[in-house]
Amino acid sequence: MANRNGNKDQVDQWKSTMFLYSSALKSINTKIEILNNEFIQLYNYNPIEHVTSRLKTPQSIVKKLKSKGREVDIENMVEHVNDIAGIRIICSFMSDIYPIADMIAKQADITVLYVKDYIKNPKANGYKSYHMVVTIPVYLSDGKIETKVEIQIRTIAMDFWASLEHKIAYKFEGHAPDYIEAELKDCADMVHMLDAKMYSLNQAITEYSDERTDNTEET
Repeated sequence: MANRNGNKDQVDQWKSTMFLYSSALKSINTKIEILNNEFIQLYNYNPIEHVTSRLKTPQSIVKKLKSKGREVDIENMVEHVNDIAGIRIICSFMSDIYPIADMIAKQADITVLYVKDYIKNPKANGYKSYHMVVTIPVYLSDGKIETKVEIQIRTIAMDFWASLEHKIAYKFEGHAPDYIEAELKDCADMVHMLDAKMYSLNQAITEYSDERTDNTEET
């Protein structure tokens, strides 16, 4: 009976913990939506293409704890796994990434724990993305609990590459042949050039539109 009660307590604790992460995702999603809508209102420009969120599966949490050499329990999960709750923000251009990150960091109730800037410092395989781990308070009936969320910000092109790289890495269990790794790196370089080209094109279109507006007003 003691063992059954112990298992029930662990299940209840697990459900309560995952409820916190789920609630934290909802809070940050709402903040991001408000910030995006404000940006549209002020500048008539939508910096965010779309937002996705997810909770890490129990299997993934266990795998990550074991890879860190940690015992699998709730305490270690909360302390040492920072991406249980994850949000991915997809934007149009590289120039949108840092302003979006800055807007999030300036929120009064969000605390940035650390940042990993894979835009300025890409991984060896060419992976690019801006990661920030933050805490946000989840308000419960008996008080608030600061809960961690990982936020990833990247362009459409970066996300396309990362999605395919993840599928390939999964097939090879993280040990793809060297020639495939080299091809992926080449693709990452092409993605970077595409991002730069699209940004340059957008700037040219914006300047052209501004000139036409000015000419129309003069006449």
